[in-house]
Amino acid sequence: MVAAPPPSEPPAQSPAVPARSELLASDADRERIADVLRDALVEGRLKLVEFESRLEDAHHARTYGELEHLVRDLPLPVTETALAPTNDRVGGRPTSRLGIAILGGFNRRGVWTIARRFTAVAVMGGGQVDLREAKFEEPVTIIRCFAVMGGISVLMPPEVDLEVRGMGILGGFDQRASGVGEPGAPRVVVTGFSFWGGVDVERKVTKAERRRLKAERKARRQLERQRDDDS
Repeated sequence: MVAAPPPSEPPAQSPAVPARSELLASDADRERIADVLRDALVEGRLKLVEFESRLEDAHHARTYGELEHLVRDLPLPVTETALAPTNDRVGGRPTSRLGIAILGGFNRRGVWTIARRFTAVAVMGGGQVDLREAKFEEPVTIIRCFAVMGGISVLMPPEVDLEVRGMGILGGFDQRASGVGEPGAPRVVVTGFSFWGGVDVERKVTKAERRRLKAERKARRQLERQRDDDS
């Protein structure tokens, strides 16, 4: 009599891939949903009480699903706009998260990738955060600036969506550069405080871009003069 073969073990099951709604949300994701809610309040889609309730829930949300639930009845398609990058300058491993100047200085400029949360500290020193040629880890970047008897300069490309929230105590925190950027451009929020110091936030093009724009204006004027001479 032939013995029966031993029962085979059931094949190992690969771990289930979590659904998108179960993925953990980042601070930048929560900030993007907060922006959608603010727009809805301004447009009259949400009443103030409802806005405040949803905003509080957004700040405590842990997953994408919890965030998407808060804007399910708003016209913006969350999966395509609020939670997705739309600019070729967005994405990549950050090369710097922190800049510290204590009785000295720091400089972040040129081609680099800023982390979604960047902290700049200047104590009796100075620092510069130049984003004109930088890439962004995520579509929303939060820069926290703390200047104590020192100064921090933040340079922005003209196309970004910028909001400056910081305040100055016996010092200055320049908010004049705040404004809406081009569609799909990264969003930057600058916050923090200055004490006996200053934080200067400015929109500015690079020298190479200024030369290009100057050359374009010169070529346009030459073309206009040529058309006038031919007419």
